[in-house]
Amino acid sequence: MDPMLIGLAIGAFTIFLLVLRIHIGVAMLIAGGIGYVLISGWLPLLNYLKAMPFARFSVYDLSVVPLFLLMGNLASRGGLSQRLFQSTNAFLGHYRGGAAISAIGACAGFGAICGSSLATAATMGQVALPELKRAKYSDALATGSLAAGGTLGILIPPSVILVIYAVLAEQNVSAMFMAALIPGIIAMVGYMIAVAVYVHLVPNSGPAMPRVNWPDRIKLLKGVWPVLAIFIMVIGGIYAGVFTPTEAAAVGVVSVALLAFITRELNLAGLIQAIMDTTTSTGMIFLIILGADLLNAFFALSQMPTGIAQWVVSSGMAPLAVLFMIILIYLLLGCIMDSLSMILLTIPVFLPIIIGMDFWGLNPTDKAIWFGILALMVVEIGLITPPVGMNIFVINSLAKDVSMKESYKGVLPFLCSDLVRILLLAFVPSITLWLVHSLS
Repeated sequence: MDPMLIGLAIGAFTIFLLVLRIHIGVAMLIAGGIGYVLISGWLPLLNYLKAMPFARFSVYDLSVVPLFLLMGNLASRGGLSQRLFQSTNAFLGHYRGGAAISAIGACAGFGAICGSSLATAATMGQVALPELKRAKYSDALATGSLAAGGTLGILIPPSVILVIYAVLAEQNVSAMFMAALIPGIIAMVGYMIAVAVYVHLVPNSGPAMPRVNWPDRIKLLKGVWPVLAIFIMVIGGIYAGVFTPTEAAAVGVVSVALLAFITRELNLAGLIQAIMDTTTSTGMIFLIILGADLLNAFFALSQMPTGIAQWVVSSGMAPLAVLFMIILIYLLLGCIMDSLSMILLTIPVFLPIIIGMDFWGLNPTDKAIWFGILALMVVEIGLITPPVGMNIFVINSLAKDVSMKESYKGVLPFLCSDLVRILLLAFVPSITLWLVHSLS
């Protein structure tokens, strides 16, 4: 049987296993193993499995993953999320929609330490949702703004998925962090504008809260400046070349832990639980990476990604048409898959296509960085896209009295903001690449 046909069949089989709700890591291991045997046989597969796990997990860049996860878990248990929301709300809460805008800003600040969208949504939901309900915000705006704000956990560096993409695409982790910063800020501002427009069109959806006096604002700011200092130290240290990403993550873990202990928000039991949660999450992520490596090794044997890339390049299709087809595929996959799974499953297929086409005269490295940020932005939309939308489910589980229909209505303004941002990043790559070129 032709290896290309085997590759296509195994790709379809992988999707079938996911539809059956088999864990993505296990599904890729099964599909990749079957495909490898069909092309090369059992012995080559066993030889590959003998060395592949060590070769993958000894990659230095992956050591940053458990560190950033631990930093996020410590921040979640250290009271940082509550102080972030209280300080931003003190300055903005007295405007219509101000509390929702404050929640989005706090999500961005917490995401700068956490690096996980689901963790950001869950943590900020617990902190901000009661305040929004107390301020009589509509169910749609309260849950929609928190679900959308949670996606900033991955868009604002540091980001675990950015690290994994950098490893997959053989790009510099620091460069990926630089590239994500401006698009992440644009995402935050776009969501804030979406709230402002929404409360203008639906005036009773986001009532103004009482104004906080300046002495209380200053007091709240004193509680949040360490968070800003940690972010500047971690991200600024990476951009300035003082730290490698792994060293910066280690410094961040120690800083967040010390801050949480000093403020007495974290005890020994909380520290142990944070370590246990990090261990579980790291094991899950590494299992997915292992499965993706085996599946990608099979795809390389079948020559399917290369064949598809050559076919697309020689088809005469306009590069932007191809790009928007890929974006549409990501949007559809986002309805049934999580963001990490999508990145690991699709990048080996889509990246060669992008590299092989001409986009704005970019060189291969710039194309890989630009497409990585664009892909990350698109897959994050899947977290608030019906019918799945993992962030919507997380927030809705916290707001038990709110129907899923209201939460879905609430994310619509933010999906419009996402669409504008995707078009902007697609047509103006310099937004993504300017900081990379300026600091390199």
